[in-house]
Order: sequence, then structure tokens, then C-alpha cells
Amino acid sequence: KNQINYRMWITQKPDQNAPLAELQGRTVGLRFECNKCHTEVFTDLLGVPTPDPMADSLADTEQYEKEEVKCPGCGMIHTLEVDASFDGVKFKVSDVAPGSVSYQLAEPRG
Repeated sequence: KNQINYRMWITQKPDQNAPLAELQGRTVGLRFECNKCHTEVFTDLLGVPTPDPMADSLADTEQYEKEEVKCPGCGMIHTLEVDASFDGVKFKVSDVAPGSVSYQLAEPRG
């Protein structure tokens, strides 16, 4: 397994997208609190897609990745979505409180 250096966790603000320039083409790990049992859940690394510059409208540029993760505490399945558009990147997690999702960039060791 590759060793990964993690930076600080950054809390995603519910009303604010993460900066696309920092994240595009990178991988991120997400952390959130299950709203059923309040266990802290860490995801596998997710790729941040690159928006489609050839799309006809801003809405069509959005690209997204979808994954599922099971809470280790209660077994609830959370759906993860990474939405990337030219407005920025949004991490959506089902069944969590707004403001409880954090992300961090994976840094390949170099």
C-alpha cells in the first residue's frame, strides 16, 4: 500500500463549495458523523472528477462520482457524492447533519 501523508481535515461548509483548483484530479478522503449512532465514519479515497469544459451550459459541466459507505457503528449505508463543477466541489453524504462532513486531500509521498 502506498503511504499517504494527510493534511488537515477541512470542514465543508453547507453553503460553500470547496475550491475546484485545489481538488480537481486529486483524491480526497471524507469524514463525517453518522446521524443514527454518531459514530465517526472515514471513507476510502474518492477521486474528484474534472468538470466538462465542452458542455453546453454551466449546469451540464457538473461531473460526479457516487459511492456508498457502511457505518461501522450501526451498519447504516451512507451514499457519498462528489460533485465537481466550475463553481467548485461539493461533497454530499446522505443522512448526516449539514456541516458535519470534512475532507482532506491525499498527498502521495514524494
